[in-house]
Amino acid sequence: MAILSELREDIAAIMARDPAARSGLEVVLCYPGFHALLIHRLSHWLWRHGWQVTGRFVSHVGRMLTTIEIHPGAAIGRRVFIDHGAGAVIGETAEIGDDVTLYHGVTLGGTSLEKGKRHPTVRNGAVIGSGAQVLGPIVVGEGARVGANAVVLKDVPPGVTMVGIPARQVLPRERTAEPAFAAYGTPSHDLPDPLAKAVEGLLAEIATLRARLDALEKAGDGPAAPEPAAGETAARTDCDGRA
Repeated sequence: MAILSELREDIAAIMARDPAARSGLEVVLCYPGFHALLIHRLSHWLWRHGWQVTGRFVSHVGRMLTTIEIHPGAAIGRRVFIDHGAGAVIGETAEIGDDVTLYHGVTLGGTSLEKGKRHPTVRNGAVIGSGAQVLGPIVVGEGARVGANAVVLKDVPPGVTMVGIPARQVLPRERTAEPAFAAYGTPSHDLPDPLAKAVEGLLAEIATLRARLDALEKAGDGPAAPEPAAGETAARTDCDGRA
């Protein structure tokens, strides 16, 4: 019964976070992230009960079917949603909490060849955007966001958004009544608008050029040369040999 309860939770979580999901049956039949988690539960059970090779083989079959690679040793919580999922990799000592959302191409990988804890821990409610690389035995805090294609090499505080290579904090996020996820892990109110920044830069440059042009015009407007007297004009005409 516990297994059925977890399956219902997984289906409900996917339908709540993906507007493209129209029914539970569609989730069961057509969502590779759902399939990958089902297969992982079996491979993880085998791994924990001493059937390591069998567990690895089951996870390998799951990888061929879903293109999502989850090591059977990884610990994954409840209501986890791997959206699209193609190319996602979750390492052996990775730990994922409840209500976490991962997008395609995410890597929870290691940076060391030593035994022991070498993969990330992702706390409850975190969202990791597509293509993000979270590497090493670091902690992604509860409710944190990791933007698409970010490379995270150090701990992420709870409730913040990290973007870039290497990842850096963008803005602190107020943890109020907010959706449990945001598309690709990058809420629009957290990230700077690149187009707006480019326009601001152009406007600043135009203002600088205008100021310099005004300064040049003022410098060229010096005191006007005095008009020559009538006698001077006649003398110049005679010298030039023209009437």
